[in-house]
Amino acid sequence: MLEQLDKQYILNTYPRNYVNFKKGINATLFDETDKDYIDFTSGIGVVSVGHGNKEVADTIYKQVNNITHISNLYAIEPQAKLGEKIAKLSEMDVAIFFANSGAEANEGAIKIARKYGETKFDNKRYKVITLEHSFHGRTITTVKATGQSSMHSDNFSPYPEGFSYDNKIDDIYNSIDNETVAVMIELVQGEGGVQPFKKEDIQELANFLKEQGILLIIDEVQTGAYRTGEFLASNLYEIEPDIITMAKGLGGGVPIGAVITKHKDIFVPGDHGSTFGGNYLSTAAANKVLDILDEYKNSGKLDETSIYFDSKLTELFENNKNIFTNKVGLGLMKGLRVKDADTLAKVIPTAFEEGVLILRAGKNTLRFLPPLTISKEEINEGFKRLQNALSKIS
Repeated sequence: MLEQLDKQYILNTYPRNYVNFKKGINATLFDETDKDYIDFTSGIGVVSVGHGNKEVADTIYKQVNNITHISNLYAIEPQAKLGEKIAKLSEMDVAIFFANSGAEANEGAIKIARKYGETKFDNKRYKVITLEHSFHGRTITTVKATGQSSMHSDNFSPYPEGFSYDNKIDDIYNSIDNETVAVMIELVQGEGGVQPFKKEDIQELANFLKEQGILLIIDEVQTGAYRTGEFLASNLYEIEPDIITMAKGLGGGVPIGAVITKHKDIFVPGDHGSTFGGNYLSTAAANKVLDILDEYKNSGKLDETSIYFDSKLTELFENNKNIFTNKVGLGLMKGLRVKDADTLAKVIPTAFEEGVLILRAGKNTLRFLPPLTISKEEINEGFKRLQNALSKIS
C-alpha cells in the first residue's frame, strides 16, 4: 500500500526503500511488523538527540499548543533566544539569520558574500571558490557551488556564474583573482567521502584570506551541532570564519537552517527573508536540542560515546581488512573506505536485512552518522549486526 501510494503520488527523486517505520526510540527504529533496526544514519545527520526524544516532543507540543507561526514581521522570542545561544556557543561575535534547510542557509551565505563584494571593494567581486567533491545543496545556486560535475546536469542549466572548484586546499591560493569574494568549504567533506582537512592547512588558509579581505565561508550543515565533538567544527579547528552555515542536527528533526556571520550589519530590511525561517516551532525545538547537547557535552557523555563508537568502528575495520582500506572522520561523523564500489553497493542492503541502517558517501565510503545520544547497547548491537552483514558478503 505504501509503495503504491508513493509511486503514484510522490515525484521520483529518490531510490526508495519501502520499509514503513512506525516508531523510534533513541537510535532504534521499529517498522510496521515491529522488527527493530539500529540507526547509524540519524536521518542523514539530523536526529541528533535520537528518535522520539521526550524532552523535544514535550517542547514541540507545548509550543504548538500556543503559537506555531506568526512570520518574521514580528519579533519571535524563541528565535532571539536561539540566536543568543548559538552566538555564545560559537564563542564569536555574530548575528544569525534563520532559514529552513542547509541549502537555504548556503544560499544566504552566498548572498552575504555577493553583497560584501559589491559594497566593500572598488571593483565588483562576486566569485566564490569551492572544492571538488564538496556538497552545498540542491537549489540552482548551491548545486552550482557544489564541486561535483555529476551534479551539474544540462537538464537544469544555465547555472549562475561565479563558481570555480579546486582539487585541494593548496590550489585555492593560485585561483584567487581580483573578482574573488569568498572561499566556501566544508571542514569535513560529508557527501564527498567523510574527508577531514588538516587543521594547520585550514588555519593557514583562514589567516591568508583574512589578510586579503576575502571571506571564509564554512559549510557546517553536517558538521555543526556537536557532530564532530565540539559545537562547531570551526571551534575544533580553532578558526573564526566570516560566515558559518548550519542545519541538519540543529533542530533534531524539525527543519531549520542558520546563517551565522561576523558581518552583522551587512543586510538591511529587504535584502533577504524567509516566511517560515526561525518560526516558533523550529526555534523552540532547536533551543531544546542545544540545551540537551550542551549538557551532554559538558557532562563528558558525548566524548565518552564518541570514543566508544570509534573503538567499535576500529574493531570492525581491523576484522574486515578484506573489505575496508581506511578509517576516516571526526567525532560521530565517521567513514570506512570500501575496497570497491561493487562491494559498497552490497554492504548497505545486506546491513539493512540484518537490521542496521547505514549510509554511503562519495564513490567508496561507508558513512556513519548515528544519533549523538546513541547508547553503548545500541552501538554494540549495531556493530554486531553489521559484522553479520559483512560476513555474508565476504
